[in-house]
Amino acid sequence: MSATRTLVSPATLARPRGRTVYWTVFTVVLVLFALAFLFPVYWMVSGAMKSPDEVARTPPTIVPEHWHLSGYTDAWDLMQLPQHLWNTVVQAAGAWLFQLVFCTVAAYALSKLRPAFGKLILGGILATLMVPAQALVVPKYLTVADLPLIHTSLLNDPLAIWLPAVANAFNLYLLKRFFDQLPRDVLEAAEIDGAGRLRTLWSIVLPMSRPVLGVVSIFALVAVWQDFLWPLMVFSDTGKQPISVALVQLSQNIQLTVLIAAMVIASIPMVAMFLLFQRHIIAGISAGSTKG
Repeated sequence: MSATRTLVSPATLARPRGRTVYWTVFTVVLVLFALAFLFPVYWMVSGAMKSPDEVARTPPTIVPEHWHLSGYTDAWDLMQLPQHLWNTVVQAAGAWLFQLVFCTVAAYALSKLRPAFGKLILGGILATLMVPAQALVVPKYLTVADLPLIHTSLLNDPLAIWLPAVANAFNLYLLKRFFDQLPRDVLEAAEIDGAGRLRTLWSIVLPMSRPVLGVVSIFALVAVWQDFLWPLMVFSDTGKQPISVALVQLSQNIQLTVLIAAMVIASIPMVAMFLLFQRHIIAGISAGSTKG
């Protein structure tokens, strides 16, 4: 069996000087990467705790001279963050649920049920990825403003966010590719045991698909949470606007420290969501494979 080649040979690591150089370089690189990723977060969090004069000072101060928590309390009250955060949670959760249900079912049908003209349908869905998102804004707006057949308006309604989010060709293709790689013998064994198509999807396919479902969930939630143009168009009622739109609309006469604090608070749910789904992705990274 051939030995695995590494950047540093085992013979070098066996010598005291080699180990010292290796761990020194490793520690320096690790610290530099940690600073590159964590320093912007620290700068934003600490910036909200500075006074308005200090945050605009040149050169800037690394550590606040006086720590003020009033920026966060003022942002919470003056910018009505609880209401706008709740609006964002409702819009993101609904878009995530709709997208997960419909995209999963559609991907399963295209992958395992193999309907007539399935490849043609998939090609048409993937063709939408070549259309710029900005080119679809006006047709989408006209559609939700006067919904075909029933002629009702979805403006200022969460459905205006939920329904367009379902048509996500990238996530559908991601799910289909994962379903294509699932072992056929497991699905055939479930079919022999009398499981129907829906039962197989619920009891066999979905538990094996935790990694890709976690990735799709991250994409779906982040897309809604950070979207600005579409919510700005469909929510003219300021009381129903999400946090991304409210931060811009309410920042005209707000101090810079308060605005920074509001952005910190708005980013906390996304960071927590990413860490939560990251754990599930790592835990289920081997899902979909069979043990010999």
